[in-house]
Amino acid sequence: MSSLDAGLVIAVLILAWLVIGLLAPIEALGWWAGWFGTQTETEEASPLPDVHEDAPSRPEAFVVFFSGIHVVETHTFAPRERAFLESLQAALPHSRIVEVFPYSVTNRALTGQRIFARFWRAALRWKLGERSLLAAGGMVINLRNAWQVAVSADHRYGPMYDEGSADLIHRALVRAGLRPRDATPVVLVGYSGGSQIALGAAGPLSMRIQQPVRVVSLGGVMASPRSLDGIERVIHLRGREDRVARLGAAFFPGRWPIAAWSTWNRARAMGIIEVEELGPMDHTGPDGYLDEDSFLPDGRSYLDATREAIIRSVTQPRDLPKPNFFG
Repeated sequence: MSSLDAGLVIAVLILAWLVIGLLAPIEALGWWAGWFGTQTETEEASPLPDVHEDAPSRPEAFVVFFSGIHVVETHTFAPRERAFLESLQAALPHSRIVEVFPYSVTNRALTGQRIFARFWRAALRWKLGERSLLAAGGMVINLRNAWQVAVSADHRYGPMYDEGSADLIHRALVRAGLRPRDATPVVLVGYSGGSQIALGAAGPLSMRIQQPVRVVSLGGVMASPRSLDGIERVIHLRGREDRVARLGAAFFPGRWPIAAWSTWNRARAMGIIEVEELGPMDHTGPDGYLDEDSFLPDGRSYLDATREAIIRSVTQPRDLPKPNFFG
């Protein structure tokens, strides 16, 4: 890539970052005001394999997966994530894994029924392209979704965004078989920026399903939660080489160790938030959490170790008292 091309790409990305940032809260505000979002995009059938034939009609748990900021549709296109979810479903045959598009309160895929759908489809092609200029253009997707993470973490717009997220998660759970007053555990598993969406939605979702919700973060980029209401436990899984997760913790002051008064640090002291180090794993790609070709000293692949940690997080007993509003 020539210096002129590189400069053009940087200029376009900066302009896109500013424009997308200005537009980021509009969908959440519009949903909250009732301007749009009452009719959401029809869900596609899950690409995950069916549960085993001998599985009970009532699952042991509902596991809702939130992909990272690279995703453009309800179901992740990343091969490593697809393989991970399929292996997780096979390891939890009596649970139901549900995917939602975490970066839209109306659950509309970027490539779906949107004014800019053609642009996002082109951006996805750029992202998957082999030429460096086109691949860099695909970073617009990451920038757009990263702004949605910031909206969820924002103290002004976050409550509205989180209510919208909880609403779409609830609808997805009902489609997956959750019934009113169903006591089946619900676990929200967020990867990267998806962890913030999961953490923000947990409280409002718990009010809808009338039971506490567990959150599992994999390399999560997330702020200190505004409240612990409805959150049974947060399990934060991270790798030693995950610079993205460390940067996310540094970006939000409520995560700083010196902020002893923050909800995050108070929850850690109470044992509601647990932090588990998985090993020398990076955020994504080779040497990332879902890499099956990198191995720990005990012989397990990074993918196997990550899957086992999430299975432990999903299946460990719920032993904390329920919040007062469940009285």
